[in-house]
Amino acid sequence: MSKYPDILARVFTATIGALIIVLAIVKGQWTYFAVILIIATLAQREFYRIVKSPGARPLKNWGTILGIFLVSCSFLSFSGQISFDWLTIFIPVGMATFVFKLFQKNETGPFIGTAFTWLGIIYVALPFSMMHVVGFARGTYDFQLVLGCLLLHWAHDVGAYFVGVRYGRTKLFERLSPKKSWEGLLGGTLLTIIVILVGSIWADSLQLWQWMAIGLLVVVAGTLGDLVESQLKRSLALKDSGRSIPGHGGFLDRFDGLLISTPFIAAFLKFFVS
Repeated sequence: MSKYPDILARVFTATIGALIIVLAIVKGQWTYFAVILIIATLAQREFYRIVKSPGARPLKNWGTILGIFLVSCSFLSFSGQISFDWLTIFIPVGMATFVFKLFQKNETGPFIGTAFTWLGIIYVALPFSMMHVVGFARGTYDFQLVLGCLLLHWAHDVGAYFVGVRYGRTKLFERLSPKKSWEGLLGGTLLTIIVILVGSIWADSLQLWQWMAIGLLVVVAGTLGDLVESQLKRSLALKDSGRSIPGHGGFLDRFDGLLISTPFIAAFLKFFVS
């Protein structure tokens, strides 16, 4: 147990959080949307809280509003509530970010602050909005697709963590994340495959090879997403992105792999399933 610090807090928090998310996804499209929107908003606020540069400030509230608009409008469009034409409003409204900076005083790097504002949208809000591409890949809301992708991410994280801590010797990317190992990656991959083989017995929305392809994207892009967030934290001299989730850090720490893998999964589903 000494090898697994905060294990009780990690397990308890993960169990409660996963239960809430799973129930929301299974119950229906509106509860699914609510939980995705909440997570996306909290993660984006967390991003704006940690990014900093001398003389440059992101427009936290405006960036969050744009993120909420993007995630919400994407859901309403894919669910058939509104026309996709509404998404065209996002860019002209978003360009107001540059105008607002004209009236923000005592800032020596306004364009850096603008860049941080947009980075929060691109890095956090956009991937979460693409979860709707996954959820509605078959035309109507299918909880199996969303739940399956999340379960594969969780399986990969759990397998990588426990195997990596216990048997990890060969560093995966020591410059950015000294604790990650090839052994952990192998453990996460094996558990992901097991979950696919077991889950495909009842998850009939996709064929086995399609679940395997998504599993591959989760392992590769999810791992890269973890490293990308590690790079972000290292550049800011931070250990965790926040303390919102006991034993796990912040929302960016918990959903970092999803931010990079979701666009790839969405693209795969659009080309090979829709």
